Amino acid sequence: MSKIDWSGLMRAGLHGLQLLPRDFWALTPAELALMLGQARGAASMSRRQLEDLLTAYPDEVKGETDE
Repeated sequence: MSKIDWSGLMRAGLHGLQLLPRDFWALTPAELALMLGQARGAASMSRRQLEDLLTAYPDEVKGETDE
């Protein structure tokens, strides 16, 4: 189990980002990582996931026409 560098995180949040203590402690770890530029983006969507999404939410509804 890794230790959390609280002093480093607090220094980055309170001093570097100039957050108020209440705002720092209200952040989730993901939000703080994003603010510090350390967030990882979401994984790319696979072709199968895209097809499932297109099936669930088609661009055109059956019977609907553009007039």
